Amino acid sequence: MKLPKIALGAWAWGNDGTFGQNLTAETLKPIFETAMENGLNLWDTAYAYGMGTSEKTLGTFLKGLPRDSYIISDKLTPQCMDYSSKTPVKDMLDTEYGFLGIDRMDIYWVHNPVDAPKWITEVAEYFEGREDAPMIGVSNHNLAQIKEADAILRAHGLKLGAVQNHYSLLNRSSEDSGILDYCRENGIVFFAYMVLEQGALSGKYDTKHPMPADSGRGQTYNPVLDKLEIMNEKLSEIAEKHGVAPAQIPVAWSIAKGALPIIGVTKTRHVEDAVKAANVELSADEIRALEETADSLGLDVIRGWEKKME
Repeated sequence: MKLPKIALGAWAWGNDGTFGQNLTAETLKPIFETAMENGLNLWDTAYAYGMGTSEKTLGTFLKGLPRDSYIISDKLTPQCMDYSSKTPVKDMLDTEYGFLGIDRMDIYWVHNPVDAPKWITEVAEYFEGREDAPMIGVSNHNLAQIKEADAILRAHGLKLGAVQNHYSLLNRSSEDSGILDYCRENGIVFFAYMVLEQGALSGKYDTKHPMPADSGRGQTYNPVLDKLEIMNEKLSEIAEKHGVAPAQIPVAWSIAKGALPIIGVTKTRHVEDAVKAANVELSADEIRALEETADSLGLDVIRGWEKKME
């Protein structure tokens, strides 16, 4: 399976309040079409994003397309599972298949380490020996949990193929903890979500132009917009040298660090930015300047559902 440099995230498509928006299939379809036309065909979703809303919306766009023309990355979220079921993984997959209108996953994740290692074991047992086994990954797991998951999968004739964590200029704990090195050494694809910190590193928001106050991201980032202005000023400075928009620099940075970034897309310009970002090559000096600026701010952007990787 050949993966593009960037995955497109459908988290906001779940309309769960995180982004403070009301998105519809009608407004999102042009985004999907623009992405597919530009070769960005890897879509990251989850049942937890609006209890199937994101998957249903994505599924309406997949109808009629050749199955090999797109790549689906979906998740098993422990908090959404039926613990009383004798076939919980099958039950969740059947639900997700129904919403998406497909009969197999390309990448399948255990969304977080709640009750680890129960759920990676359930996934391993379900896919053991199956020809339709997807690339299996874990998200929001620390290094010890990642190693444990890989060992469990190998015991069932499988292997860990991917790790997905929050990773950005403002949160490099997956790098500091050795997770990126472990992935690199073991042929595991590292997916980085929230590379743009839900728009905080896009250059769009500042103290005069805050995020929607009633959104989850607004509550997190609006109080520190004065510091984020410093980061965005550095992003703008480097973006100008490359002839791109500031939002493309954090994405290019993550690619340069060996990650596959997941970019949330709610407007066609987000897709266009992603296409341009994939072609930006940052110098070692630029990477160092970005990281030094980020470190100087002393921000803690670990969100309520996650933890610092150790």
